[in-house]
Parts: sequence; structure tokens; C-alpha cells
Amino acid sequence: MKKSVLTRYRVMAYVTAVLLVLLTIGVIGKRLLGLDGFDGFVSVVGIAHGWLYVLYLIFAFDLGTKAKMPLGRLAWVLLAGTVPTAAFFVERKVTREVTPLVIDDPAPKAAAA
Repeated sequence: MKKSVLTRYRVMAYVTAVLLVLLTIGVIGKRLLGLDGFDGFVSVVGIAHGWLYVLYLIFAFDLGTKAKMPLGRLAWVLLAGTVPTAAFFVERKVTREVTPLVIDDPAPKAAAA
């Protein structure tokens, strides 16, 4: 498995997790605290999280299939983007487990003249 597969997953895990935490804060501010001005914030962050979560699913599924994860673990990795802060912890665990399977891309060879 190439290192880029793990890197794509890690980036999307962090992006998804941060957006979900921001969305949770926005919903708390809007619904529970009744603060003005959170409507636009919740809409924008919610839409961004929704679309980027789809990318997260694609990259996580790609990583899980290439790492030959059991179905239960793969399901948890895929659902981690829906539980606030879970993706941070799941990403760390997955990275530790998958890193030994990563093959560094060899440096390109110079063409002979």
C-alpha cells in the first residue's frame, strides 16, 4: 500500500473531525443557547462537513480495503466521521496499525542519456 493512501485518509479524518466539532458547537449555540448569528455558520459548516464526509468515506474505504481491515473495524472507521471527536482517536489508532503496511514510494530514477 502506498503512503499516499494513508495520507489522504489522515487529512480527511482531521478535516471531517474539525468540521464536525465546529458544527456541534454551532448547533449548541443556535439551538440550546439561542444565540443570534449561528444560522449561517451552521448552514455553511453543515454543508461543508456533509460533502467532505463523502470524500472521507471514499478515502477511508480505500484504506480499509487495501489494509484488509475486518468488516467491523472498517464500519467503525467509516462511522467515526459522524461522532464528534471520534475521528481524532480512530485516526491515531488506524495510523498505528496501518503504518507497518505502508511502502515508501521509491525515488524516481534519472533517465540515462
